[in-house]
Amino acid sequence: MGQPPVPLSSAPPPLSLYPSSHQVRCAGCRLILAVAPDVTEFICPSCHMAQMLPPELMRRTLPPPPRYPPAPAHGIDPTKIQLPCAHCKAILNVPHGLTRFACPQCGIELAVDVSKLNQYFPPEEVNEVAIDVEREEDEGGMAGETFTDYRPPKLSIGPPHPDPIVETSSLSAVQPPEPTYNLKIKDDLLRLKALSCLQIESIVYACQRHLQHLQNGARAGFFIGDGAGVGKGRTIAGLIWENWHHGRRKALWISVGSDLKFDARRDLDDVGAHCIEVHALNKLPYSKLDSKAVGVREGVIFSTYSSLIASSDKGRSRLQQLLQWCGSEYDGLLVFDECHKAKNLIPEAGGQATRTGEAVLEIQARLPDSRVVYCSATGASEPRNMGYMARLGLWGPGTCFPAFRDFLGALDKGGVGALELVAMDMKARGMYVCRTLSYKGAEFEVVEAPLEDKMMDMYRKAAEFWAELRVELLSASAVLSEDKPNSSQLWRLYWASHQRFFRHMCMSAKVPAAVKLAKQALMENKSVVIGLQSTGEARTEEAVTKYGLELDDFVSGPRELLLKFVEENYPLPPKPESNGEESVKELQRKRHSATPGVSFKGRVRKVAKVKVPSDVESDEESETASDHESTDSDDEFQICEICNTEEGRKKLLRCSCCGQLVHPACLVPPLLDLVPEDWSCHSCKEKTEEYLQARLAYMAEVLKRYEAAVERKSRILEIIRSLGLPNNPLDDIIDQLGGPDNVAEMTGRRGMLVRASSGKGVIYQARNTKDVTMEMVNMHEKQLFMDGKKLVAIISEAGSAGVSLQADRRAINQRRRVHLTLELPWSADRAIQQFGRTHRSNQASAPEYRLLFTNLGGERRFASIVAKRLESLGALTQGDRRAGPSLSAYNYDSAYGKRALMMMYRGIIEQDSLPVVPPGCSSEKPESIQEFIIKAKAALVSVGIVRDTILGNGKDFGKVSGRIVDSDMNDVGRFLNRLLGLPPEIQNRLFELFISILDILIQNARIEGHFDSGIVDMRANVIELQGTPKTVHVDPMSGASTVLFTFTMDRGITWESASTLLTEKEKDGLSSTSDGFYESKREWMGRRHFLLAFEGSASGIFKIFRPAVGEALREMPMTELKNKYRKVSSLEKACKGWQDEYDVSSKQCMHGPKCKLGNFCTVGRRLQEVNVLGGLILPVWGTIEKALSKQVRQSHKQLRVVRIETTTDNQRIVGLLVPNAAVETVLQDLAWVQDID
Repeated sequence: MGQPPVPLSSAPPPLSLYPSSHQVRCAGCRLILAVAPDVTEFICPSCHMAQMLPPELMRRTLPPPPRYPPAPAHGIDPTKIQLPCAHCKAILNVPHGLTRFACPQCGIELAVDVSKLNQYFPPEEVNEVAIDVEREEDEGGMAGETFTDYRPPKLSIGPPHPDPIVETSSLSAVQPPEPTYNLKIKDDLLRLKALSCLQIESIVYACQRHLQHLQNGARAGFFIGDGAGVGKGRTIAGLIWENWHHGRRKALWISVGSDLKFDARRDLDDVGAHCIEVHALNKLPYSKLDSKAVGVREGVIFSTYSSLIASSDKGRSRLQQLLQWCGSEYDGLLVFDECHKAKNLIPEAGGQATRTGEAVLEIQARLPDSRVVYCSATGASEPRNMGYMARLGLWGPGTCFPAFRDFLGALDKGGVGALELVAMDMKARGMYVCRTLSYKGAEFEVVEAPLEDKMMDMYRKAAEFWAELRVELLSASAVLSEDKPNSSQLWRLYWASHQRFFRHMCMSAKVPAAVKLAKQALMENKSVVIGLQSTGEARTEEAVTKYGLELDDFVSGPRELLLKFVEENYPLPPKPESNGEESVKELQRKRHSATPGVSFKGRVRKVAKVKVPSDVESDEESETASDHESTDSDDEFQICEICNTEEGRKKLLRCSCCGQLVHPACLVPPLLDLVPEDWSCHSCKEKTEEYLQARLAYMAEVLKRYEAAVERKSRILEIIRSLGLPNNPLDDIIDQLGGPDNVAEMTGRRGMLVRASSGKGVIYQARNTKDVTMEMVNMHEKQLFMDGKKLVAIISEAGSAGVSLQADRRAINQRRRVHLTLELPWSADRAIQQFGRTHRSNQASAPEYRLLFTNLGGERRFASIVAKRLESLGALTQGDRRAGPSLSAYNYDSAYGKRALMMMYRGIIEQDSLPVVPPGCSSEKPESIQEFIIKAKAALVSVGIVRDTILGNGKDFGKVSGRIVDSDMNDVGRFLNRLLGLPPEIQNRLFELFISILDILIQNARIEGHFDSGIVDMRANVIELQGTPKTVHVDPMSGASTVLFTFTMDRGITWESASTLLTEKEKDGLSSTSDGFYESKREWMGRRHFLLAFEGSASGIFKIFRPAVGEALREMPMTELKNKYRKVSSLEKACKGWQDEYDVSSKQCMHGPKCKLGNFCTVGRRLQEVNVLGGLILPVWGTIEKALSKQVRQSHKQLRVVRIETTTDNQRIVGLLVPNAAVETVLQDLAWVQDID
């Protein structure tokens, strides 16, 4: 049957109505129910559990169904589908997924035909305004990250932290458990005042957590997620000191660099633990650590992650050595400092788990009783990177995620907000702290360093040269078709060099601006720190090896890179060998490698044992010779090949080439003189000469081709040498700022080029001196900078991990720091890590940040993202406060970025139309779009993204067609890297096109309710907590609970407030002629909708206020406003309409009284009830997900994390929004988890 419908979902009718009804006990609440005849599936009216009759009752033959009086109507249930009965036409509430039942009105058996469902929903008149409002509500107020000042909520031991500290407002909405642990070192700490109350709080909670065990028997671990510069090192030192007082005299401290061992020593001294020794593992032999020879019986073993996976030549591993030292009963500390280095334990599809990740997991498994501390500022930024944090107990036995993969899957579905919830859960259970240094007082400026004309010309020529080099390499390698494996290697190297080259060019373009800013800062009595990613050391060392220690000028990194690439990888044909006399004999022997055993006439002949004069015999030859030797018994006589007579062997001549035997007299002309040893017969001579001539011609041709290729290669090298390319930025900056005497360098390189004292040329010298070892050179340079002997510092990522360069109150150099970033990492988190070098605790002044970027491709956009992130941390941005979009939206390499790239590529190779008009084109001029597509395709061909290109003919004459391989179709990283190798104009246009497609995709996702905007702020004029919150679950280990809060919200704006807004705007003289009250052009259900609009942040864009929902988040373009609304000139009319809508919206939604969702619909409703599940969410995650999946509205099915603050007492709650229609289901499902209070 194609009919739709429902079983009894309300209270069963009285027994008297159905004389032959069954009485059954509900499987859920045990209530006795009366079930009508012929109904086999039903839902209990009390506990709503769907169930079936027991089989024995189903088998009974029942009389034909009598006519019943109609069951009472129950209205619309929004959690079900409304369908008509095929027989009596009653509208039934059908639970999702139910397909067979009897109509409760007429008793007829019904089945649902899913394929025909749509025809039962009549087309409705669409209320456009309601759709707009729903869209605005679903977008929610994107909270971004706001921070609140932090103070330990439940501990008051220790002095306050020397600098302002903040915490994300979502974390501040959660309280940690009560501290119950008593510190043994409390008095020491209070006397020394070495640790602040924040650091002591971390130690107390870590020790308290270490007293607990997970369900698998392992000791629970603790996670310190504090940001860069808060003082994690001292916290770890305090933990080691506390454990030492409990008799745990061994500790393992694993970190990123061996330099940090000195910081570990300093931190231990600061907390008073002078007696604890720190042993660097890389300085110890591979033998037993507690043996007499090595003698490490207690103290801290400091190891790097690379040491953890190291092993000796004899196969002894450091990991085994550490496990042996600890012993299986070890219950001391195991600290993973900067533990994000162990990430990629769970790689993305197709990747390999890193050995570091595996080693970190193994050492935890082998020491189950160890007290594990994870320590990292960016540890939880990506859920995949938490795979090694096995001791947090977030997955595994006793949780609702059996394995890490399940945990990861749930978080991926929940998105950014879910990650925040995990952090909140961890804090509530007492296993996590995460505070960040406030950037209050730090100034922040984004400085554009546009390419100077000379640089622009250099860049354009370089881009053209690389494109030409690619064509040249393609044609050169086409000749060498047999070397296929080498060809893939060549292109791998080509693209790696290409990327490095243009990164270098971008950096060099910013050198003049960086030097200018640095000199200006020094004049203002400030100190300068310049941050970059790469040093160009490899190029410099190659140049020094090639040209010697003294050079005319600094090495140009890009030029050396190009020269090296071409010199080592230009495909040359094999060089022909020289052809001497030896090779003629060789040739003859190759043609007859074995003496033929049969004569020309076909008779078996005896072979003369004449030794071939050459001593370069092939194995085959000598083998055959010995074979013949052993089989010949009568070898005194042989047969002449010409006259066929037998003759003594010594009287016959043997051809050294084909081996035939002849009488000297039978030859024409006869040979009577002395015969040379390597005599060959006439036919052999003829063939050899012919072959030699052909071979000589061939060799000449090969030589010519080889020389032409060598000539082409040297011509390319000449062009590279003549190209104007910039010097190595690092050397250039040091030189322009006064040389190594004035600039402290903290990088990973060993040597550098310095201007000669005469001023002519440069000299290569090692960075270290007699007094300072290579290992200590960065520490020495840092000290010179902190002592004020050098006022400029240059840091690279490799050389500066964990280094402190702030205006420290303990240092001599307390000048304000100006931090210039020359090269940004492609991740905001890593950029923040780099800024953390100059912004740390105990500083005399906060730094000024100058973020340099060129006007190329993605650089500008990325700078604005980092700016936004810093601004949210409290930094002052100079210029526009609204700099750039939020972080999550512009992580280019996201699912949306991949889709945007695919759409752009498909548009450019004309498989699909482009979703937007490309930059610089107009939809009225289709030829401009066509022209852009041709240019874009050529650009993508030149950077190797479009492959297998063919030039069309016929009607497609001149058109280039090609393909983009599937792996490139959504590889955003590759696109951004290759983009840099294009001339600036087309580069910027392609990037703009990519971004505009990405914007559209994100906007559409928001409209459809799929976009993950992280935590959403619920805003209203009045928010009040209703009743007492219900506790629905309690965690047995920490005692933390899950609580259901119910709030009432009034979102409306009264007529008085709205008119005041408008008059204030007019008073300030900021109003435009279009500001004012508007009404909708169309009527719905006899009424129009009203709004107040005035011009917002940009001209032609309007801020919107509605009577029922207040200020809309989305600003409306002028065209849309004029399209849907008209301005109301009479204030009286506006007032009446506004008041009317304000009053009606308190009771009903915008869809009117006949809305399908009835009372559960909140679209445009002024007074709302909101349910939020706060506290611990992870233990009940699965239950909530199941309940939400049954919801009708798309946006209700999604897990949404919200933040809500009461207007009466400013109580802040962060948790999962539970749609009103789902509250009952959630509570019932949770009742199975635990009895509700």
